[in-house]
Amino acid sequence: MTHTELTASHAPDKTWVPACDLGDLLPDQGVCALIHGKQIALFLVQERVFALSNHDPFTGSNTLSRGLVGSYTLDGASRLKVAAPLLKQAFDLQSGQCITEPDISVPTYPVRLEGSKVWIGLGG
Repeated sequence: MTHTELTASHAPDKTWVPACDLGDLLPDQGVCALIHGKQIALFLVQERVFALSNHDPFTGSNTLSRGLVGSYTLDGASRLKVAAPLLKQAFDLQSGQCITEPDISVPTYPVRLEGSKVWIGLGG
């Protein structure tokens, strides 16, 4: 199984903090982690871990971790998304950009794995 693994050389200006154990993540489902006062939605999709803000900018609720994951096609390439559970706006899991309203996005965070621990890069 492979996972998104970004090392400090990919994000040297980040402070890396532990988020959870990899076993805490279920495939194709989100969980929310409270990290340094920020709610961060974590997803394990197609053997990759993604981290983005749990805050839905359309409703103001912290619910993206409860959204449905899926895929869409952009410029001929398949990409992964999460659909917000309340109003169903979809956000790209890698970029955080809203698919239907590209001027709106949610913050994303780099992820790395150390053994079975998932780490999130903050700041910088």
